[in-house]
Amino acid sequence: MLITALPADIFADSYQLYADALEMLELGKIRNAAEKAWGATKRATDSLLLARTGEIPEYTSQTSRGIRALSRESAALESLRQRYFDRMGALHGNCFYEGDCEPEDLAQGQICATADYIRDAETAASS
Repeated sequence: MLITALPADIFADSYQLYADALEMLELGKIRNAAEKAWGATKRATDSLLLARTGEIPEYTSQTSRGIRALSRESAALESLRQRYFDRMGALHGNCFYEGDCEPEDLAQGQICATADYIRDAETAASS
């Protein structure tokens, strides 16, 4: 894909999606919050891949392949891979698509922990 953004721009987008997720939580819209948090996770991962490979994924499948490949490089990247796929299943799949956000406190915790994921992806992108 033609690169028109810098990793910092995509990380900024992921932080905005995270802020949107928190806003949805405040409104009691946990399904929407889960999808925004998943979007923030995906964008942070895309930015990490751009920083490390020079390419930005066009599709989620490319992001997934990319984080799997990177995860072989270090324990920190393996942790990001695990957290990426946990969020994909729990936030995107179960909570948003299936409407199964129970137990709600765990879903909320994962949504709120998205900021940690973004920061860890930023750290990995700069190393």
